[in-house]
Amino acid sequence: MNRLVDATSPYLLQHADNPVDWWPWCDEAFAEAKRRDVPVIISVGYAACHWCHVMAHESFENEQVAAFMNDGFVSIKVDREERPDVDAVYMTATQAMTGQGGWPMTVFAAPDGTPFFCGTYFPRANFVRLLQSVTTAWTDQREEVLRQGAAVVEAIGGAQAVGGPTAPLDATLLDAAAAGLAGEYDATNGGFGGAPKFPPHMNLLFLLRHHQRTADPRSLEIVRHTAEAMARGGIYDQLAGGFARYSVDAHWTVPHFEKMLYDNALLLRVYTQLWRLTGDPLARRIARDTARFLADELHRPGEGFASALDADTEGVEGLTYAWTPAQLVEALGEDDGRFAADLFTVTEAGTFEHGMSVLRLARDVDDVAPEIRARWQQVVGQLLAARDTRPQPARDDKVVAAWNGLAITAIAEFLQVAGLYASRQDEDANLMEGVTIVADGAMRDAAEHLATAHLVDGRLRRVSRDGKVGEPAGVLDDYGCVAEAFCALHQLTGEGRWLTLAGQLLDAALAHFAASGGAYYDTADDAERLITRPADPTDNATPSGRSALVAGLVAYAALTGETRYREAAEAALATVAPIVARHARFTGYAAMSGEALLSGPYEIAVVTDDPAGDPLVAAARRHAPPGAVVVAGLPDQPGVPLLADRPLVDGRSAAYVCRGFVCQRPVTSVEDLVAELRAAR
Repeated sequence: MNRLVDATSPYLLQHADNPVDWWPWCDEAFAEAKRRDVPVIISVGYAACHWCHVMAHESFENEQVAAFMNDGFVSIKVDREERPDVDAVYMTATQAMTGQGGWPMTVFAAPDGTPFFCGTYFPRANFVRLLQSVTTAWTDQREEVLRQGAAVVEAIGGAQAVGGPTAPLDATLLDAAAAGLAGEYDATNGGFGGAPKFPPHMNLLFLLRHHQRTADPRSLEIVRHTAEAMARGGIYDQLAGGFARYSVDAHWTVPHFEKMLYDNALLLRVYTQLWRLTGDPLARRIARDTARFLADELHRPGEGFASALDADTEGVEGLTYAWTPAQLVEALGEDDGRFAADLFTVTEAGTFEHGMSVLRLARDVDDVAPEIRARWQQVVGQLLAARDTRPQPARDDKVVAAWNGLAITAIAEFLQVAGLYASRQDEDANLMEGVTIVADGAMRDAAEHLATAHLVDGRLRRVSRDGKVGEPAGVLDDYGCVAEAFCALHQLTGEGRWLTLAGQLLDAALAHFAASGGAYYDTADDAERLITRPADPTDNATPSGRSALVAGLVAYAALTGETRYREAAEAALATVAPIVARHARFTGYAAMSGEALLSGPYEIAVVTDDPAGDPLVAAARRHAPPGAVVVAGLPDQPGVPLLADRPLVDGRSAAYVCRGFVCQRPVTSVEDLVAELRAAR
């Protein structure tokens, strides 16, 4: 009997027809293991995971393997994206036992959930031997197995402790973090570290804000070089836009082909802010096309943004994306085929498997003669049309609250910056306008879906699919990311509703996730009890719950003037500060918020009857200091605290600039506003 057919998780549904007698994560599964007196297999993965698919094909679809599992175990399948709390607990156990982690994650546990053996991917023969060994150990060495499990639980309980040293996250620590990143920077290829190389989006966001505050040229150079290297590499889809999860090499050539919502949302913010600060045409193009990718490929009309595009197509990595020179000629003709092979570094030897190449951009296309740009754009269009006839990767179409929050914030920032250049007439003006229209619609769709479907009785749910909200409760990063998104939407639209909702989410987070000393747990005080209560303060693939909450608190405090939210943010950052000093690569989002607090953050209110077209609004957004909030509209708009008691000046638009709840005199000229904001450095 397979119990996954009614799951909201596409990953669980992928296993609904397995001969394995799978259970979803539930109390009944552990009760069944206790009744049968057998151990539990907890198998954790996600829909876009390549090696999860491999293990499924090799083992979980195999009748003999399934018989071993069904006879001797209760098998539980977990979507790590739907249950990040379960994933966090058992990943900590896996890392403690093996020194490494990853997915698929394979955990053997006692009927009370205590893990006693952990691993990741096992080839079929190894997995069968492991099943036999665990069965023997459970039967003949039960006491030793349980002692080992108890030791693991004790170890990971200490690893998830919330106590520890605290320190103010001040300029000295943030300067040291920037210097630490510069020391780890790959000056040849961009990014940090070696293979595999992940896009360091949160660190780049921190460095951009650090550069704004300090004028440090090194920080800006690291961002510009890394952004360009990724945009020209195979990790970026040169035809349709969007970034893959990571590069298997150190120079961004061959990606692991899954495209995750969270990566693309965070990278959209990087390229948008780089464009805002420098006017870089490459950053403009990548921001535009990443926004288009989100709106075209991941948006689900009437809902939010889907989680990912799969790494595989029909079980083969890269089947959709890789090319040979002959395939280029077939799609484009002889002349354009050779042009494309040269431009995209497609060779007979290949850069991928079986003589195939992943497209990389060998030369600049943003500052070239119009005829070269036109030819490049024509080639891209023809290749994309040809690629669309190939089999396409599956889409994990569940909606994750936190990741949708990241996408909403990114698109809101992109729309603000795109609006600064709305009057610019060039060859891409119509394309930019079209992207802003569809991105705006997708963003609002996602926000409405979160507000109406995911918010249940004042609390967030983690996931939904096909309009149906799932049972898993929201974790801390859901509350933080969605609150930050609603604050961004409030700034973009001037609508008080979004700020009110952000406050409700932050109040719920402060009430249900707080620990002592300014720290936070990742699960609520009334959530399901696991063997430990996770509380990871480090930023990894996505912002930690603590970092996400701080970002929401900082924005909300600046928009409302309520100091208790700022104080909560400062206390939370103080628990992360010692980690910032030692491990800057894993605290980028926290450091980004630290820069905002150190800067002010500035609160900029522009009273105007033309929020979309007033030059004061454009100047405020163009020159906003790190983490500044900007709100525009008529005085005393309901639900918009920054516009309260701030009149027009002599009937003219005026900008009110405040820092730390202390305000300067209002200004009515762009020159005076820019001078005030430049003085913020």
